[in-house]
Amino acid sequence: MRCGKMAAAPPPPPAGATGAWGSVRRRCQRLLYWVPVLFISSILCWSYYAYVTQLCLLTMTNIGEKVVCLVAYHIFFMLFVWSYWKTIFTLPMNPSKEFHLSYSDKESLEREPRGESQQEVLRRAAKDLPIYTRTMSGAIRYCDRCHLVKPDRCHHCSVCDKCILKMDHHCPWVNNCVGFSNYKFFLLFLAYSLLYCLFIAATDLQYFIKFWTNGLPDTQAKFHIMFLFFAAAMFSVSLSSLFGYHCWLVSKNKSTLEVFRAPIFRHRTDKNGFSLGFSKNLRQVFGDEKKYWLLPVFSSLGDGCSFPTCLVNQDPEQASTPGGLNSTSKSENHLFPAKPLRDSQSHLLTDTPSWSETSTKAEKDKVGMSNPALTMENET
Repeated sequence: MRCGKMAAAPPPPPAGATGAWGSVRRRCQRLLYWVPVLFISSILCWSYYAYVTQLCLLTMTNIGEKVVCLVAYHIFFMLFVWSYWKTIFTLPMNPSKEFHLSYSDKESLEREPRGESQQEVLRRAAKDLPIYTRTMSGAIRYCDRCHLVKPDRCHHCSVCDKCILKMDHHCPWVNNCVGFSNYKFFLLFLAYSLLYCLFIAATDLQYFIKFWTNGLPDTQAKFHIMFLFFAAAMFSVSLSSLFGYHCWLVSKNKSTLEVFRAPIFRHRTDKNGFSLGFSKNLRQVFGDEKKYWLLPVFSSLGDGCSFPTCLVNQDPEQASTPGGLNSTSKSENHLFPAKPLRDSQSHLLTDTPSWSETSTKAEKDKVGMSNPALTMENET
């Protein structure tokens, strides 16, 4: 019996068609990433209309109450929108050029088999870098997608496909990575959104009760005022827990990623390795000048590539050095590599915190005026 001929396999799609389809898919993904942001923006626009028009202008009868509520509301609204905008549109900071492998180091890394020989190449490339953390196996932290030695607290974001300095998490509600460049903005966004919701719930409560008990006639404002209270109360509960959690992170100088996986130093895993005490941890995020703390302008200390560290479980007979920079220690278990910290971070290692606002003119010109995320090289 003759066997039938097998059907010929369809020809593969041309390379150009595959590339075009991949480009369309990436664009669709980018658009989908903006859906949570559009949802929050639409809720915010509706809440503005419901509170200002339906509650204040059409329902409130006391002129003094109207003025006070409108003025206070617009202050909270402005701070909320400002901090939310900065969190969304502040570019995440990427490692600077010094952490990228040179062309010769890349070639050496590709030629060498995986293992100790590759680690030798990475150790040679990282010998002058301010790096204190390691992988679980004690190796140099290296990103094979960005081709760079990872600075401390830097992680690769799978959504952004970039290494982000002091990465906390990728937040879909802002369609951005929360890291060194915008972590302060993210905290203020949580704080002002919580205050915004609490203020709405507090001032809307009496009118909500009146409509609920039929103390006011049924009008178009009834739906807006009642639903506005429910939405504000619901968001207040979720925001309070999230804001409280990040306040705890700031007090301990940890990121969300570091809570789930503690940083590993040369001597051992240390979950409190970057904590310098509450006041210094707070200043790392908000800066030295209090006048910038409540404003969504960049005032965090440092450059995101190096951070002061502390030694824990130290031998009590061993002389302590600030920040764990113990280059003369005889104990190898507690020896950090003697790498220089950035000047903007060195003063955090002193015993007496400086809370005065009498800094030099050069520092004043820098704080709050420029965002280092805009001056760092973006990765290609």
